[in-house]
Amino acid sequence: MALKPEPTAPFHSVQYALRVLETVSKHGNGVLDAQISRETGLPAGHLAPLLLMLRREGYVEQVTDGAYVIGASLLLLGSGASRRQALETKLQQTLDQLRDSVGAAVYISRYVDGEIRVTQYADGPRTPAVNEWVDFRSAAHASAIGKCLLTQLDQNGRRDHISRHKIARLTSRTITNEKVLFSKLDSQPATVPVLDLQEYAVGTVCAAVPLTAGSSAGCLALSLPVEDAHRLRSAADTLNRRAAPVLLSLAL
Repeated sequence: MALKPEPTAPFHSVQYALRVLETVSKHGNGVLDAQISRETGLPAGHLAPLLLMLRREGYVEQVTDGAYVIGASLLLLGSGASRRQALETKLQQTLDQLRDSVGAAVYISRYVDGEIRVTQYADGPRTPAVNEWVDFRSAAHASAIGKCLLTQLDQNGRRDHISRHKIARLTSRTITNEKVLFSKLDSQPATVPVLDLQEYAVGTVCAAVPLTAGSSAGCLALSLPVEDAHRLRSAADTLNRRAAPVLLSLAL
């Protein structure tokens, strides 16, 4: 399975965030933002929102003299056997916060060994998860998650997937023509959320944005009942803006 070239835009901020964390880690007694800017090469305008996000996520803390030190979240990650559990816990907390800020169930999905897998999600009484009435693995052509993952594959990867999971009509809105589907995938801008407007299930609308972490395709998605469809685009924009902390959790 081959990935298309990695998209530019919002996810470069994660590379910058990792650079900031590396710099702060080197200065055990704390480091001021001006010094971080010098060592990372990031201008103040880019650094300030990154530091704000890292503080919000608990990766750095600001001490009394204004210097930055490593935060509790990063210390908790540690190393060894507990690291994986700590990362999952941190990622779940991030997803829970994202669910509350967008007012929708949210999901992380990866494309692993030729199959779609929802690896973590956050829902609640007011933000119910989508009813998986057809296995997501068989519905890549119809779901926002599936289409977002397929956009990250090359043509051969897409054809391989479709050859193993035949395109089926799930609702009256489902695209069942392979040529039309691939054309839509090709025209999907990398920085614009992929939408599912009742293509997977009647009564549900969804959006997904790519999470390119390492060599595997991934995405961050949300679902809403159709009566909240008027909120989909603003919720999707929020999802896009808030993707960096999720990707950072995956990259650590």
